[in-house]
Amino acid sequence: MMWDFLMHNSPALIIAVPLFAAFFTPVIGRFSKKAMYAWVVGAMIFTEFLVLILLYTVYTYGTQIYVFGARPYSMAIPPDSGGIPVRIIFTVDSMSVFMAFIAATVGLAGAIYSVACEKGQSGQEKYYALVLLMIVGMLGMVLTGDMFNFFVFLEINSLASAALVSYRINKGVSVEAAFKYAVVSAIGALMILFAIGILYGEYDALNMAMIASRMQFTTLDKIAMALILVTLAMKCGSIPMHFWVPDGYGKAPGAISAMLVAASQASLYGLFRMCFTVFGLAASHITLGYFLIILGLISMFVGVTMALVQHDIKRLMAYHAVSQTGYMLLGVGVGLATWGTPAFSQYGFAAMEGGIFHIINHAMYKGLLFLTAGAVIYRVGTSDLNKMGGLAHSMKYTTIFFIIGALSIAGIPPFNGYASKLMIYESVYQFNPLLAVIAMIVSILTLASFVKVFHSAFMGPKIYPDVKEVPKSMLAGMAILTFFIILFGIFPQLAITYLVQPAASALANPIGYISRVLGGGP
Repeated sequence: MMWDFLMHNSPALIIAVPLFAAFFTPVIGRFSKKAMYAWVVGAMIFTEFLVLILLYTVYTYGTQIYVFGARPYSMAIPPDSGGIPVRIIFTVDSMSVFMAFIAATVGLAGAIYSVACEKGQSGQEKYYALVLLMIVGMLGMVLTGDMFNFFVFLEINSLASAALVSYRINKGVSVEAAFKYAVVSAIGALMILFAIGILYGEYDALNMAMIASRMQFTTLDKIAMALILVTLAMKCGSIPMHFWVPDGYGKAPGAISAMLVAASQASLYGLFRMCFTVFGLAASHITLGYFLIILGLISMFVGVTMALVQHDIKRLMAYHAVSQTGYMLLGVGVGLATWGTPAFSQYGFAAMEGGIFHIINHAMYKGLLFLTAGAVIYRVGTSDLNKMGGLAHSMKYTTIFFIIGALSIAGIPPFNGYASKLMIYESVYQFNPLLAVIAMIVSILTLASFVKVFHSAFMGPKIYPDVKEVPKSMLAGMAILTFFIILFGIFPQLAITYLVQPAASALANPIGYISRVLGGGP
């Protein structure tokens, strides 16, 4: 009975649990800090459990439709709605739950890591409440099937993220970074809200499937599409709209930098969802595909070249986050450009799989790298690589975790970055060999960049003789992400079969998505 309840209601509970926990965290924190830590970590563990249940449900029974305030759970259009999905609807296909798994896993690692890392900081009740709200925003963005709800969850995510970036004042530098992020997010949110208003005025609907089914692709639709796609490209950190990334990632606490990776990927999910599901059947998929490819190429190359000249460890990693986003845009862009042609089955779908596989791999290894950077800063008190050295003598576990993350982001076997990059290289080469060559050159430059970081921070004689390893909870947070890096590197087919392939198939099948919502299909 309990299992059936959790299966039926997991989409709602995934949002309700961290939201409920967020509001009670400050209350519990006033009485006991240890109880607050247990409360937050427990909420994240339960949320992860619910996501795994939903993952099993979607994998076993197909796309799940959850209509708030209506029964039965599987009926997308309530009998009293006149045939129009007017209620809040969560549409959870394999792509949605794939992204939810990423957000919950990185959030859990970040919460555990924060227990020791933020222990000596003031305002911890606010910090953890905002962390949980940030998780709510990410999960809501990837689970909802409603345009306006997507906007609401995007705003929750953005506001919580901006507040967390400024959590450590750091002589006003963090506040400046947060202000930049908040202004950019506010402008982007207004653009999306304006676009949603255009679509609602034209089609009298907010549900993504309903809008897609009625899409005429008028001039107003093109304006709305441009506003939405540019905003989401900015939010996911794509060049040339990346200007918030170096400061936002660089000045946030270590755990928040890792979670910002997942937050950016929630916007990347929104970009892909709009390109395929909402506008894909009416717009030129070739144009949209090349739009993603161009963004991907620019992001890869500019991101890695900017990283090479950085001496701030987190700012360097922030530019690498921009660069790695380019691989995802490139892979999915090639799939979208070849969608509906014989080339899609030959190599386009494989390129999509590589791009989507890289999403989860990037979340794990880039999250790990930000956590290792946070550990270094936690012990030495600076992010300047020129002031570091010899940390491998005292921080052996952190050094090992950094090496694993660095080898993975560079695409070195047997770690997960190699598996997804190889899929992208092989498939994109068949589309255009030059694109694959550029992607490989970027990987080489990435390796060179992290060799520099490793030499500067961890090699050489001890500069800080009193430095010791970070607390166990910080190591535990890093270990969670390392587990998936090694698992998906040694057994990539496991991830491809149960996570990546279903996600790519769901994203590439907007007709199935629309018919499931509007027609109750399988």
